[in-house]
Amino acid sequence: MRKRLKPWAIVLCLSMVVSLLAACGSGSKDSGDGGQASGSADSVHKEGFPIVDKPITLSVFAPDVGSAKWDTMQVFKDMEKMTNIKLTFQTVPVDSFETKKNLIFASGDLPDIFYASALTPAEQVTYGSQGTLIPLEKLIDEYAPNIKKLLDENPDVRKSITTPDGHIYALPYVDKGAVWYKSPLYYNGSFLKKLGVTKLPETPDELYDYLKRVKTEDPNGNGKADEIPLTSTKLKDIRVQMLGFWGIYDEVYYADKQGKVHYTPQEEGFKEYLTFLNRLWKDDLLDHETFSQTDDQKKAKGKNNQVALFNDWLPYFMLGGEPNTDNPFMEPLKTGFPDSPVVAKNSGISKNGTFAISSTNPAPEATMRWVDYQYSYEGSTLFNQGPEGVLWKYKDEANHVKEWLPVPDGGDRENYRGKLTPNYGITTPGVSLPEVSKGLRSDIDEWVEKENQEKILPYAKVPYPNVFLTEEEQTEVTSLLSDLNNYVEQMEAKFVTGQEPLSNWDKYKAQVKKMGGDRIVEIYQAAYDRWDGQESK
Repeated sequence: MRKRLKPWAIVLCLSMVVSLLAACGSGSKDSGDGGQASGSADSVHKEGFPIVDKPITLSVFAPDVGSAKWDTMQVFKDMEKMTNIKLTFQTVPVDSFETKKNLIFASGDLPDIFYASALTPAEQVTYGSQGTLIPLEKLIDEYAPNIKKLLDENPDVRKSITTPDGHIYALPYVDKGAVWYKSPLYYNGSFLKKLGVTKLPETPDELYDYLKRVKTEDPNGNGKADEIPLTSTKLKDIRVQMLGFWGIYDEVYYADKQGKVHYTPQEEGFKEYLTFLNRLWKDDLLDHETFSQTDDQKKAKGKNNQVALFNDWLPYFMLGGEPNTDNPFMEPLKTGFPDSPVVAKNSGISKNGTFAISSTNPAPEATMRWVDYQYSYEGSTLFNQGPEGVLWKYKDEANHVKEWLPVPDGGDRENYRGKLTPNYGITTPGVSLPEVSKGLRSDIDEWVEKENQEKILPYAKVPYPNVFLTEEEQTEVTSLLSDLNNYVEQMEAKFVTGQEPLSNWDKYKAQVKKMGGDRIVEIYQAAYDRWDGQESK
């Protein structure tokens, strides 16, 4: 049911956003010739550039990561020259972006474009059904050949961005080469070498034995018993990876290979995971500061060469030093549990809507053509790597092979890239294509790909597709999980540390069911079945 704000609430919201939304007013919609005709459908070129003959101006609402002002970024200057579409930007710091986004929707004084705005499924359903965001599917068919090709070739992507009313209200960022749902666990390679380990552990018992050796055999060689076999920050960085040893794909809910939905905290595999971590805790093989330390404190132990097994994006982020390939991925452990081991795989589809067109946009056809460029090889290259000749150049253009150029200011390449393109620290619309980075990949990139092929992909499946819940389902899930998540997190810590004996598992499981565990399964099973059923439509 559509919710209505009370009159006093509307007045309050409007008063708060008057100054904030000035840039999104009527001036931003000027077509450049005193009207809007130049952006209308009959004046938009469906192929080639410019998109429109007479310049138009559109307003954009987007997050700001602080690297550069968006109107100074070279990619937008290049796009304006190519398309005849000028953008004016209202950017808001990331830490207050969600608040400002809510105020904009409440006010009704909308930008023409929501860009990199992380529109949640609930927001897409709500504001799409209300008419605040316009449906995109017809525009895609007529004005977006790159997006249409992507959706036709990847029906899972189309299903995952189509709301229950059959419309597409927002576009994703798609990376079909993505592998990691969570970054892997790594072994400290110097410890393996010192202990003469040539074959990585394959079972929980073998891992236990190895971690015990770390604890007692001084692999960092400093003469002190200061080694930490396994460390974590509140288990959030190791939970999903370890649950996979017992056939579980995600920490909250997941669909198995047969499409049956499970609520993880009440599964028997979750009990086995708790039992193993409790064993490590009792023998001081799991860091006893796990539930109290910060990520920075965890990293300090790694840089002090104390940690044997850990999670991070790349090993040298944790251990320090220069990038190297000496610290192998952890192989999924074999437990004999049904359908195990498994690894959660990235769907390759951005979970949040990265691009949407508001109902007040005077030129939706031109806008769709503008964003469609980002789903082409040329557009993906521009928005991912910046313009040619700044940070990179072609080594073999015919085969898309590139090479790096010296950073103009002599600083960090990635930081400089953030001055050229918005695709830095936020998820923007577009597609990641392998040929975009051809020739630019480092030895570490190649090593990660090899480790993925050998240790991740053979066991990997997307835990659960990107689905849309109805407003009623979303409201109920939010309420149930608010209480369940708190209870499960508290009990997980108690079970692992021994404050709650595992003999009380059945009592705990009964409480989870009482609080709505089975209802979570019902809701997400229904949503999964709707998503899966779109194939037959």
